[in-house]
Amino acid sequence: MPQMRYAILKLDQQLEFVAMPSSYSYQLTALNQRLHKELDKLTASDVPQLPRVIAECDDLELIGTTYTLIQGLEYINRLEKSFAGIQEKSYPLISLLTEIRALQAQLEQWYEEEFEG
Repeated sequence: MPQMRYAILKLDQQLEFVAMPSSYSYQLTALNQRLHKELDKLTASDVPQLPRVIAECDDLELIGTTYTLIQGLEYINRLEKSFAGIQEKSYPLISLLTEIRALQAQLEQWYEEEFEG
């Protein structure tokens, strides 16, 4: 079983729990901080709301059915899709998408090696 680390994300009063391979969890947190730093610079009207990483932990046990655990690749795929849909004219959105897609590619390779190889 691969070593996982868990990111806890918050948007308003909603929480999300993302399972990341331990060696990539810091990249999710860094990407999240970078995206938040740049969100205000986007001028498009369709900028998605983005939760903030508020904590990371090595062990997580969700109790009940209120919350579910999202796999890191699923979360990054969703993030990429939401940012790819932004119709930005002024800000170089491509640099943000490049960062998202770089982590996406790394996770795809990790999952492939870990579960198919």
